[in-house]
Amino acid sequence: MLEALQQSPALAIGTAGVFGLLVGSFLNVVIHRLPKMLEHEWAQQAAELRGEPTGPAARFNLVVPRSQCPSCGHPIGALENIPLVSWLLQRGRCRACNAAIPARYPIVEGSTALLSAVAVAQFGWSVAALGAVVLTCFLITLAFIDFDTQLLPDSMTLPLLWIGLAFNLWEVFAPLHAAVVGALAGYLSLWSLYWLFKLATGKEGMGYGDFKLFAALGAWFGWSTLPSIILLASVVGAVVGIALMIVARHGREVPIPFGPYLAGAGLLALYFRGPLASFYGLG
Repeated sequence: MLEALQQSPALAIGTAGVFGLLVGSFLNVVIHRLPKMLEHEWAQQAAELRGEPTGPAARFNLVVPRSQCPSCGHPIGALENIPLVSWLLQRGRCRACNAAIPARYPIVEGSTALLSAVAVAQFGWSVAALGAVVLTCFLITLAFIDFDTQLLPDSMTLPLLWIGLAFNLWEVFAPLHAAVVGALAGYLSLWSLYWLFKLATGKEGMGYGDFKLFAALGAWFGWSTLPSIILLASVVGAVVGIALMIVARHGREVPIPFGPYLAGAGLLALYFRGPLASFYGLG
């Protein structure tokens, strides 16, 4: 099977797309449940600190309980959980109560499938393609979680950093020394900006999760790509922020998550890091 995938690019790309669909379905579960799992954990820790009895907590993780409609509690059967296909056949509605199923679910599944196929098309059936798929899955998940909750969980950003360094032990995406410097520079640069902004204004301009995500991107791509990533993320974030204030009357005091823009810039760097680094004279 592996030999057939290596000899047939079309088969390899198609297989990666199908795999991406399946993984994308799981990413939807992570996006929905991981913040709730953290909230439950924090609530339990707070109760323990207050000396309150917590009692046995109901099991809630990425596997238990079974997926169900948030509107009516209808359990999602196997035929209703086919990535992308089920949403299209059901016309984006629950079979039991006819409540709308957010378009986000097929968007996450379709995006993961498409980018997984692009990764194999770009890097071939290789370790680099595997790394690209892993990075893509993490960035999609983090972007949607941050968009929903303004959280970038340590349980995802820190493993992403170490996985990037692990791939670069063999210089898959960058030399190891550049990756280590990239992780340090990514964290310290945004950490420094955070404190400068806070000292100047008394407000927090970003969260610590942003530092860790930027450090993780530095660990994947090396320090030379960081300027292009932060510039792309900042420009897109500024444009979107201004558009929200004008079109949606989004108040200036309402925070806008920066993680989705860092994640998007990271995906661009994955496929265009050479030209981007050359543009800055760093490649």
